[in-house]
Amino acid sequence: MNLPETVTVIEVATRDGFQVESKPIPTHLKVETIDALAEAGVRQIQVTSFVHPKWVPQLADAEEVCRSISKKPGVTYSALALNKKGVERAHAAGINHLDLSISVSDTHSRKNTNVSLPQAMKNLREMVDLAGQEKMELRVGLQCVFGCAYEGPIPTERVLKMAEEIFSMEIDVFSLADTTGMANPLQVKQLLSKMLPLLGDTPVILHLHDTRGAGLANLVAALECGVTYFDTALAGLGGCPFIPGAAGNIATEDTLYLLHSMGVETGIDIAKVAQCSLRLEEFLDRQLPGKMYRLVDGEAMFS
Repeated sequence: MNLPETVTVIEVATRDGFQVESKPIPTHLKVETIDALAEAGVRQIQVTSFVHPKWVPQLADAEEVCRSISKKPGVTYSALALNKKGVERAHAAGINHLDLSISVSDTHSRKNTNVSLPQAMKNLREMVDLAGQEKMELRVGLQCVFGCAYEGPIPTERVLKMAEEIFSMEIDVFSLADTTGMANPLQVKQLLSKMLPLLGDTPVILHLHDTRGAGLANLVAALECGVTYFDTALAGLGGCPFIPGAAGNIATEDTLYLLHSMGVETGIDIAKVAQCSLRLEEFLDRQLPGKMYRLVDGEAMFS
């Protein structure tokens, strides 16, 4: 196998994971989790989303979270925005790294943000322009690229066309999301073989949901294509509230175990990350989807 020496793992549980939880998570627990992740060696953390509290009440404390985290040197703290108001709020809260994305499925776009694909692209351009004026680092990407729960398979030509339109904007990082968890390793390799030549030196991030249990297999396929940036979520938390049966992202601990066992370095202490998941498991009062977070006693994790 042709594997990279190092991989960057981006923690998204404190946004993607928390947003679907019905039990209110107190701000102090969010902040303590983010700070603990930074201490564990996680160098990129998506801390929250600047969305209307009416639609995502769990993240109504976005400004307070951003004010309260320790902001460890060398760690990138990013946030998601869905409209210009969200961009303005993120900038005012001191966020310098902004995540933006739109769906390649018209049905999902309408359910997720209440706009059609053409309007979503128009809105995205306006957000990119505004963020550029504020000198914010921009990660911009596409959702549902491997299939939609409502529309089924998405034509590769549509994905590539929308990607090319995004590449024409001033962005720093590009992301591809398997929002529905419908991808398989062959699809991942086929799309990346067409997408990566278009990107040039622009880094690409894969955001893999594990709805059908193929998330880590898809990660390995992407590794073999040269991708070295992946979103993960503590203990597999998360999911999209507008996709029936959607599961969370690939679990951070499971991903770290797989990478480390194959000799791929991340710089992250898996046991310290697992402690964050165990605390959330206790607070949420249920077993979480991930596997390795429960095996934190030394060698048992790697036996």
